[in-house]
Amino acid sequence: MCRSIKTLREPYTTAPTDADIHAAALQYVRKVSGFREPSRANAEAFEAAVDTVAAATRHLLTGLVVSGRPTG
Repeated sequence: MCRSIKTLREPYTTAPTDADIHAAALQYVRKVSGFREPSRANAEAFEAAVDTVAAATRHLLTGLVVSGRPTG
């Protein structure tokens, strides 16, 4: 769906940073919303969605098991 979102789990990335997670969340929300930059009327909802997706991404990455070992 979003070619610019990189894989954030091992072995592709050893330790994704908050910036990596935020960038992936931002790309996802941009794609889904159709906005590169939201209007002022949509900025609050847009940023809240980025924060929510980033939190879900952190939760996912800490719960994954790769090759029998936890990643988080």
